[in-house]
Formats: sequence, structure tokens, C-alpha cells
Amino acid sequence: IMDNLNVHKSPRAAKALAERGAWRLLLPKYSPDLNPIEMAFAKLKTLLRKAKARTTDDLWRALGDICDLFEPDECWNYFKTAGYVAD
Repeated sequence: IMDNLNVHKSPRAAKALAERGAWRLLLPKYSPDLNPIEMAFAKLKTLLRKAKARTTDDLWRALGDICDLFEPDECWNYFKTAGYVAD
């Protein structure tokens, strides 16, 4: 099962899978506005840019600090905004 990344749709990818006896199933297109993880990633990427981590250790440290900034209510609201939760 693959998302709609262009390389996943290439003839080369299809051939590589077929050679191994596998087949591909592409997921339907979706709107990032309706995907809770995209909302969280947007915040994560913004905060990572602000952190300006330039080494692997700094990056991991920044990620740990940033993950602590995601409150449960905020994550719940991502699902509500995407329409996955009824009021």
C-alpha cells in the first residue's frame, strides 16, 4: 500500500514490485486539510525550523522538546478539525 508520491507511481517501482511477486495498491488522493497528522507535522516543521538544529544530537534534542509541546487537547482538536470526531 503506497501513498501518491510520484516515485510510487513510476513504471520502475511497479516493475521492482512485480519482480518480487508483489503488487501495488495506491491510496486515494486526500486533502492535507483533512489529515490530522499533516496538521501536527506543520506545527512540528515550523518549530524545527525555529530551533535551527544543525547537528544530529541537536535535532533529536529539539524533537524531544517539541513533542512535549503537543498537548492531548490540541491533538484531539486536530482530529475534530479534520472531521474524524463528532461533537
